[in-house]
Amino acid sequence: MNTLRPAFTLIEILVSVLILSTSIIYVLQIHSQNHEQVIYISERNKHALEDSLFLDRNIMSYHKEEKSAYDLLQNELKVDTFRSRKILKELKRNIFIPEKINLTPYEEMKGGPAAIINEIKLKGDYASSYFHFQIQSF
Repeated sequence: MNTLRPAFTLIEILVSVLILSTSIIYVLQIHSQNHEQVIYISERNKHALEDSLFLDRNIMSYHKEEKSAYDLLQNELKVDTFRSRKILKELKRNIFIPEKINLTPYEEMKGGPAAIINEIKLKGDYASSYFHFQIQSF
């Protein structure tokens, strides 16, 4: 009588479990890296939205100072509620403004636009840079 071989041997089962577990670990590792990147991007976007509170025309006078959003907006907006005032006071950034850059047209060009560029660096958890362009002449 012909005896049949068992469907899977113990070694085959162990090898298949090992292959499956390493592939699952790799997939979970990729998922966690993507999750960290999504969190970083969402926090960066949230801070960019908060940075818009600091980009007033009067910011040029606050070089190398730490200011809260409330300090910058108290003359522009009337904040009645205590909760809103507290939130604005907690949003703080270190403001750094390098020297302005003067852009003038080449001498070969007859005319052309001239501009002044001011860079605004807001330092905090997620530092960012913004530029203020002022056209002088056309």
